Amino acid sequence: MSGDARKAAEGLGHLSGFGNEHSSEAVPGALPEGRNSPQRAPLGLYAEQLSGTAFTEPRAHNRRSWLYRIRPSAAHPAFTRTGNGAIRSAPFNQTVPDPNRLRWNPLPAPDGGTDFLAGLWTLGGNGDVTQRVGMAVHLYHANASMDRVFSDADGELLIVPERGGLLLRTEFGLLHAEPGHIALIPRGVRFRVELPDGAARGYVCENYGAAFRLPELGPIGANGLANARDFRAPVAAYEDVEGPVEVVNKFCGNLWSATYDHSPLDVVAWHGNYVPYTYDLRRFNVLGTISYDHPDPSVFTVLTAPSDTPGVAGVDFVVFAPRWLVGEDTFRPPYFHRNVMSEYMGLIEGAYDAKAEGFVPGGGSLHTMMSAHGPDRETFEKASAAELRPQKIDDGLAFMFETRWPVSLTPQAARAEHLQQHYDDVWQGLERHFRTL
Repeated sequence: MSGDARKAAEGLGHLSGFGNEHSSEAVPGALPEGRNSPQRAPLGLYAEQLSGTAFTEPRAHNRRSWLYRIRPSAAHPAFTRTGNGAIRSAPFNQTVPDPNRLRWNPLPAPDGGTDFLAGLWTLGGNGDVTQRVGMAVHLYHANASMDRVFSDADGELLIVPERGGLLLRTEFGLLHAEPGHIALIPRGVRFRVELPDGAARGYVCENYGAAFRLPELGPIGANGLANARDFRAPVAAYEDVEGPVEVVNKFCGNLWSATYDHSPLDVVAWHGNYVPYTYDLRRFNVLGTISYDHPDPSVFTVLTAPSDTPGVAGVDFVVFAPRWLVGEDTFRPPYFHRNVMSEYMGLIEGAYDAKAEGFVPGGGSLHTMMSAHGPDRETFEKASAAELRPQKIDDGLAFMFETRWPVSLTPQAARAEHLQQHYDDVWQGLERHFRTL
């Protein structure tokens, strides 16, 4: 990737305040002054509004952007059905929901020439894409840059790179996401994924419901967790390309394809609050106990997608970032628990403090609602005898997609060769220590 492309992808000079109004122009004078849709947009461009919410949603939650582009999005031929590959969508009703604890090794290496879209592999999810409710868990493993363009009408895509950086060429401009970052592509935004490192692997949460936003802080106060100032939006960059370009659209669970006679990534300027963004997970401001006991993992929430029940998310994105543990009278790793939420957990790098082995970068575990889980035997024994001095955890970066509904598997995930067959064994040998006084 060229230096100019990397600078644009990193959003230098354009630090996004999350959810606020922002603007960018690749050519001076491309943004109209004072009016969103003048009779004639500047520089012979077309004015187009992209709405990510209903027009009448409350102003605080309304998401829309104005795009000033070389050709309007309406100028395209008909879409026709194309193969879905390993991508699946809700409703996930091809398998019986499984209450067991499950864990997978990383995705096997793909065949040569596999781009990001072809490398997407669906593990499972919940809800219904036609009702705009629920979520899906995907993984990706790719070794070729895309020469086509993709958009997802079913939901927004939260991308979590684990190996290899991604250059995301979007309608709004360029974004660069390395392992340790996340990238979010809003519903309906067109983009292409290029691989500056030659190969890439990671995770994707497809959110069908209300858009991700920062969680409320409540008693925490004004500061903490993810700061709005650390979310970066792209600087405008456009493609003025004439010639055949394949555009793939995910709509109601299926892929549709059309061949345009120009690149749809032709937005010269934009302003609004419905934009792609990246975030460096190491900027997360971790809060935790400084006295005793163990905080719930909700204090590690980066983004939340609310549901129709206050306080219960359709999906939360949670990160277990480097942090200090200082509680005195407590069990340091995550405790044994059962939860009304379902948790898919992945590892970006290093090791996770609640697991001794088997949970590796690129792999993942699923603990669906009310399945009992917690530290394995080796971790429990070590933590129970550890000296409770201040401890810095800085050798791992893990995350969790947490959802209010059960996660049902796809048949390919239920039968995958990289599904670990003896995950339950990690809790064997937890001995009886009960005694009466």
